[in-house]
Amino acid sequence: MAVALVALALVALPLVGLLQRAPWTALPGLLGRPVVVDALRLSLGTSLAATGLSVVLGVPLAWVLARAELPGRRLVRAVVVLPMVLPPVVGGAALLFALGRRGLVGQWLDQHFGILLPFSPAGVVVAQTFVAMPFLVVSVEAGFRAVDARFEHAAATLGASPWTVFRRVTLPGIAPSLAAGAVLCWARALGEFGATITFAGNLGGRTRTLPLATYQALQSDRGAALALSLVLVGVSLAVLLALRDRWFGAAG
Repeated sequence: MAVALVALALVALPLVGLLQRAPWTALPGLLGRPVVVDALRLSLGTSLAATGLSVVLGVPLAWVLARAELPGRRLVRAVVVLPMVLPPVVGGAALLFALGRRGLVGQWLDQHFGILLPFSPAGVVVAQTFVAMPFLVVSVEAGFRAVDARFEHAAATLGASPWTVFRRVTLPGIAPSLAAGAVLCWARALGEFGATITFAGNLGGRTRTLPLATYQALQSDRGAALALSLVLVGVSLAVLLALRDRWFGAAG
């Protein structure tokens, strides 16, 4: 019990310290500052865009990992989930080498289409998608594996097209996993720091998201930093509470 209390204190005390130092009376004014509003607007827009992109790309990828007879599937899955454990700064550097002006693909995008992703809002979305999409893929892959394939086969036997089978049978079956994965993906994208600052920079009003604005404010404005931190803690706590039943079942 004593060791468990020490572990709990190690996690809880920093949060208590944050709450204790928070300027509650000045919080509305701090949250209304232009730098905070700009960072919040940018973070909401880019994180939602990253989540949408992750759904569009991640659901087919999850289906392939769950259902297709893919050579080297374990290796593919390891590559897909690698950003979950990769140091974010390393992920940002990898994005630069791949999508930067002189990167493997970035130079081609620049020469033929005039597209420059680094240090742009689009670069923020790419960095957030890179680190957040694995959360959605893992959740949705588990959902695909849980769906009873006999219902899909029965629908196909009755003449339903593959798209109808997916829309009327498979999609409702994976809906809880898809919702949970999308929420986790969005929360991870909203809190992304390392890959974003490395690949997209920290440009005010352009690429400075909430985590980056918090880091910037710590250098000069502790009140604003505390306010921004409270926003991120609140969002993270809301996500955990919303997904509690899915993660812990009846144990909660």
